[in-house]
Amino acid sequence: MAGQGLIAVGVPPQPLWLLYIKIAILVLSLVVLALGAYSLSLYGGGYYGGGPGGMDIFVAIWSFLVYGGAAAVEIWAPQHFYRIGALVGYILSIIFWLSAWAWSASWASLWLGPYGGYAPLGGALGGCAGIGAIVWILTIVHLVFFIRAAVASDAAPAGQAELGQVKTEAPPQQFQQPQQPYPAQQPYPDQQQYPAQQPYPAQQPYPAQQPYPQQ
Repeated sequence: MAGQGLIAVGVPPQPLWLLYIKIAILVLSLVVLALGAYSLSLYGGGYYGGGPGGMDIFVAIWSFLVYGGAAAVEIWAPQHFYRIGALVGYILSIIFWLSAWAWSASWASLWLGPYGGYAPLGGALGGCAGIGAIVWILTIVHLVFFIRAAVASDAAPAGQAELGQVKTEAPPQQFQQPQQPYPAQQPYPDQQQYPAQQPYPAQQPYPAQQPYPQQ
């Protein structure tokens, strides 16, 4: 099943530029965080609470946790990368960024309109809306190619290799030459028998010793 690749554990083979997209999301989230904090300092909360500035701060911190954490795990602990958890985090990021930049855009048009009359706050929220829309597009692109990479990794054993997957090459065939049979061993010639050894002649007894004459 193709869905097995989305619930597997481990980093799917994916192009390197997806890591650059994560870095771009983190950098732009930092800018949105700064603009959201600036808008809160101008607005001061009030009856409507934090407003879109608070939402911008929240979604920026969320992106730090999701994309920064995912990038760290992919680099230093790829064996602990749970794809389903990353998938849920990426989908929620798309929803949060859509809500954040749309809300900021509506309030920016209000404060910059003829009845708002507060350009600094409208400019800060307009910046959050514009940058947030860019981050929202980047999160969609990242999610699409992440899903493609995860699904392709599940189909990789069948020979489908894409999105940076390493194609497995068939091992080189080993040509085995037919082994030549060894020639039959020639039997050794019969060992010649040596003639029987002649027995030695019987030893002649020594003659009896004559006694010496007495003096």
